[in-house]
Amino acid sequence: MSNKEIEKKLKKQRRAKRTRAKIHGTEKLPRLAVSRSIKHISCQLIDDDTGKTIVSVSDKGLKGNKTEVAKQVGTKMAELAVKNKIGSIVFDRRDKKYHGRVKALAEAVREGGVKF
Repeated sequence: MSNKEIEKKLKKQRRAKRTRAKIHGTEKLPRLAVSRSIKHISCQLIDDDTGKTIVSVSDKGLKGNKTEVAKQVGTKMAELAVKNKIGSIVFDRRDKKYHGRVKALAEAVREGGVKF
């Protein structure tokens, strides 16, 4: 790897660590961790006290453009959270900016009745 690639990777890790240091999920207030790649998006509710995933949703089998798929994933996550009696969460966007697909997912979760 070149110096530029190593520096880019380190900056990404620093951003993720900085975001993660400020939030912590519990059983009553789990952490909604969003994973976004170029093609896919997924999210999961995590209880950091026990280290277990409560609910997980991915874009497998969903159709549409990337933003529409992110909204569908957020809606599905909100339904599962309400089903598991989770009314509020802590949002973990990792090293990604709060715009585009990450924002669409978050707003769909909010519209589904989950507060954060």
